[in-house]
Amino acid sequence: MRLKYHTLAAVFVLGAAAPAVTIAAGDAEAGKTKAAVCAACHGKNGIAAIPGYPNLAGQNEQYLVSSLKAYKNNQRNGGQAAIMQGQAAGLSDEDIANLAAYYASLPAGGGE
Repeated sequence: MRLKYHTLAAVFVLGAAAPAVTIAAGDAEAGKTKAAVCAACHGKNGIAAIPGYPNLAGQNEQYLVSSLKAYKNNQRNGGQAAIMQGQAAGLSDEDIANLAAYYASLPAGGGE
């Protein structure tokens, strides 16, 4: 019984000491190239060209990844979700990571 207790305790200690799982950051330069189609609605510097559309410049990278994946998997609805679902459908996980890295790297004010 004591061995079982110590083994279980060791598992918890090692689990707590392990670093958090991180998702590899995307390639912002590759994301910039891929973002050309996004500019029609979100602006060339990530500042939305259309009122009511979100600015992407300076946005949290992981938020962008999770948002694009949710659109791709049809888990986000309402508003302009149908447009974004169509745009995200053709993106690979690498494309999503790259786009997120690119927009996260931009200054929140769009650099202008």
